[in-house]
Amino acid sequence: MIPKRIRDRLGLRGNEQVEITERDGRIEIEPAPTDVELVREGSVLVARTDGPLPPLTDEIVRETMDRVRR
Repeated sequence: MIPKRIRDRLGLRGNEQVEITERDGRIEIEPAPTDVELVREGSVLVARTDGPLPPLTDEIVRETMDRVRR
């Protein structure tokens, strides 16, 4: 189990799928990418998933931007 404070800091949500890899003697855990299908709606391509996604909140966007900027 990943401690809650670490899950919160990394933006991992409960019951979310993760990918676990080994690199240079370390274990890396990342959110699993979401499978999407690109579907044309008129002149626009839309990404569709097989199931519902969690809402994308302002907080998640801010946390993600902060992590990327580091």
